[in-house]
Amino acid sequence: MANHASAKKRIRQTFKRTARNKTIRSHVRTLVKRVRAAIDSGDMATAKAALPAAIRRIDMAVSKGIFHRKTGSRYISRLTQRVSGLEEA
Repeated sequence: MANHASAKKRIRQTFKRTARNKTIRSHVRTLVKRVRAAIDSGDMATAKAALPAAIRRIDMAVSKGIFHRKTGSRYISRLTQRVSGLEEA
């Protein structure tokens, strides 16, 4: 257990930050899952509607430092490609 006041404060800060990051990461995963489910079911309208919301949340997570910039770009790129592939098929 921490004995110094500064160490106790770091523990409190880490706890808060972890909880905040977990919430945001979970929400991003939920939105990505919705897009993927719409793609798998072949529902183009739902996939197109869910994609912008997922992209927005991924960008927000990147801006807050929860995801690395390139990780966010990769997620967005792959989702967009899958939705575009659904349109062509």
